[in-house]
Amino acid sequence: MHLGFFTMPIHPLDKDWRLCLREDREAFVLADELGFTEAYCGEHITDQAENITSCAMFLTWIARDIKRMRLGTGTINMPNSHPAAIAGQIAMLDHMMDGRFNFGISPGGLLSDAEVFGNLDKDRNAMLVEGIDTVLKIWSGEPPYNIEGRFWTITTERTMMPEIGQGIMTKPLQQPHPPIVVTVVAPHSKGITEAAARGWLPISANFLLPQWVATHWPKYVEGRERVGAVADPMDWRVAKSVFVADDMNTARDYALGPQSPYRFYYNQLLTKMKKNGRAVLFKSDPAMPDDEVTIDYVLDKLVVWGTPDKVSDDLARFQQEVGPFGTLLYAGKDWVDPSLARRSMILLAEKVTFQVGAVVRKAAE
Repeated sequence: MHLGFFTMPIHPLDKDWRLCLREDREAFVLADELGFTEAYCGEHITDQAENITSCAMFLTWIARDIKRMRLGTGTINMPNSHPAAIAGQIAMLDHMMDGRFNFGISPGGLLSDAEVFGNLDKDRNAMLVEGIDTVLKIWSGEPPYNIEGRFWTITTERTMMPEIGQGIMTKPLQQPHPPIVVTVVAPHSKGITEAAARGWLPISANFLLPQWVATHWPKYVEGRERVGAVADPMDWRVAKSVFVADDMNTARDYALGPQSPYRFYYNQLLTKMKKNGRAVLFKSDPAMPDDEVTIDYVLDKLVVWGTPDKVSDDLARFQQEVGPFGTLLYAGKDWVDPSLARRSMILLAEKVTFQVGAVVRKAAE
């Protein structure tokens, strides 16, 4: 079992942006020092709380301080940028990171981002597929490209001067391309099946009930089998909200109390999901009324907290419920108390022990 890190992030609206970014950076550096194997950050343009506006730019800023981990976009929201811009920028980023880069992509889940880019009423899933297909054609093809699609057309035919390099786009360092990673949210996701068929790697979101996370693996297996491949549980990443402290009182207060960054985080998400008609993600029974999905209910269902021994037991039960996976992604939260936030990551890496082998899944089947 590997440890990784994933942050959206979500910070208080009135917190100094510079401090937010510095603390996010420190979390990535600490994860690297603790032996985490990979780390991802998200991006949004129109959210004051989720205030990393370019995950690629943020990763470039921190990459020099990261000595061992792979870094990943979590995610590039494909409909919001031109595929040629994405192809060029990600290829450069892969070179800057000496190939220690994972390319996380999505259609983008924040509706205000979709609106500001004029995509609110468009088929953003179709834009995702065309966007990544276009990027891959640029990377695998040769100029002048001549790629025609429903949303974008790519060519340098009229202006190319190959003798001086004009009209030619650079390919990434990793060949044929960096590993492509997708975040999976929906229960029984059809998207994870399509991603698996393409050889892409899945991350199950940390704001999804364990019973819905458990539906992802069979759909991933389905996609791999479709192309004659064997699904490897080590390729599955599962994000989880975890807080570890040296004593139960501290853990309970920081994870669940009125000033808890976990409470703030899930209140932000719950408000958005209810507004967008997606509160079912938090429901153990889809028929459950929305008004019964309270913030305390969500915290109880989705946050693992306690001393190292309790967290070890809780994570083992979680893995038994969802099935074996390769990497637990520790979901970053705002550092309300930097010393406790850092201590949680240290305790997770050094004191929490859990491992449920693939034999558990086979026995259950």
